[in-house]
Amino acid sequence: MGSPGRRAAGRMLADLRSRHCCDFVIVNGENAAGGLGITKPTAHELLAAGADAITLGNHTFAKRAVAGYLAEEPRILRPANYPPGVLGYGWGIFETAAGERIAVISLLGRTFMDAVDCPFRAADAALADIGDRAKIVIVDVHAEATSEKVAMGWHLNGRVSAVIGTHTHVQTSDQRVLPDGTAYITDVGMTGVRDSVLGLPPAAVIERFVTKVPGKFELAEGPVSLHAVVIEVDADTGRAMSIERIEETE
Repeated sequence: MGSPGRRAAGRMLADLRSRHCCDFVIVNGENAAGGLGITKPTAHELLAAGADAITLGNHTFAKRAVAGYLAEEPRILRPANYPPGVLGYGWGIFETAAGERIAVISLLGRTFMDAVDCPFRAADAALADIGDRAKIVIVDVHAEATSEKVAMGWHLNGRVSAVIGTHTHVQTSDQRVLPDGTAYITDVGMTGVRDSVLGLPPAAVIERFVTKVPGKFELAEGPVSLHAVVIEVDADTGRAMSIERIEETE
């Protein structure tokens, strides 16, 4: 969440990657730039910190200048269910240092969010395009409604390695491997200031709730918590073997 989250990623990600022997790291960069969207410099900061791919969400185009960059940087994925003709990549196939191919799909929910194309059909279309080019497939579903994310997990159960929910900034404790080998969690959480309201100063958010007067939010400052999941996948079958929830505070 903004500069506190980016700084924490720079300080903590390499150590986490080493301790958990991670072959591939995906970061949701939806709130990387001032808490709203992403820019070329903030994307470079996350990639330099150790991200192998960056997924986005409903604030993908909050910074208008990023559109051209998305068209030329395949490691940054905007939701695949944006309408046809939108710049950027909705999914990508990447290779680890060990030579394993990993496909990553970015999806955006529709319930209580902007009207976009159907994420379920977009997932089906992306999987058809990926075909047998990657055994391991990780899906980020950026959605507001718990039910929509849970439904996506079951829709893709046995067809992808993991369905990871993002967007609410609050880490859920329902991580599990579904019966046909798909790792799932409703929301992975946020990397941002711990003593905050979704990364924003509590007093400012409370004032807005009480008075209903809109105002410009500044990001909170203070100790940062990093939320993540570590997923172990069988490279031969693409089935998840385990999913571990991570929460670390500086």
